[in-house]
Order: sequence, then C-alpha cells, then structure tokens
Amino acid sequence: VQLQASGGGLVQAGGSLRLSCAASGRTFGSYNIVWFRQAPGKEREFVAAIEWSGGGTYYADSVKGRFTGSRDNAKNTVYLQMNSLKPEDTAVYYCAASRSYIGIDRYRYNYWGQGTQVTVSS
Repeated sequence: VQLQASGGGLVQAGGSLRLSCAASGRTFGSYNIVWFRQAPGKEREFVAAIEWSGGGTYYADSVKGRFTGSRDNAKNTVYLQMNSLKPEDTAVYYCAASRSYIGIDRYRYNYWGQGTQVTVSS
C-alpha cells in the first residue's frame, strides 16, 4: 500500500487542522493506520492509531482530547482532526500502515507516507 499525507500548514495556537492520509490499494481496509510526528532534533513519536477492524482509536497522552482519528475505507483515507493546537504540536506528521500491528513502535510499520508539516505559532 502507498500512503500520501496532506493537510498540514501554519496555524495559530488554539486553531485546528485536519490531516489526511490517502492510500492506494484495494486492501486498504485491512490495514491499521497510525500517525507519528517528528519535531526538529527529536525522535519520531506516536500520535494516534486507527484500527482497521471496528475503527478503534488510540492516542498519545499529549494529544488525547484534542485530536481525533477516523477513517473512510470507501475513500481509502484516514483523517486526523487536530483541535486546540499548541506550539509543541509543531512537527512533520507521518502516516504509516501495518496489517498485523497497532502500537507505538515505529519500526513495526511497513509502509510510510512522505510527511506533512504542521507549524503552530504562539
């Protein structure tokens, strides 16, 4: 499966953005999709995960209550709605996919999108 992330941009603190992760491939619906982010000089960190089965969602504590993940399998797209953005949310956001794993270990994901920049000004 090939992934393409989009929707990033520059927003003021307290604002919102919605990221999209569009996937190619007929079996998209059977992949768990996750979002990671990487700020300059920092490790890539888990943000949110959306299960392929049932659409269950999981979030990092730092974004819980502010970010919401969803998926539309008919459109082969996963979304990350980001509200109440903070300057510390500034990072490149990546989507990734795995058929068999869902969790925070980035090395377990086989497929990655190219990343989209999110910048939150104070």
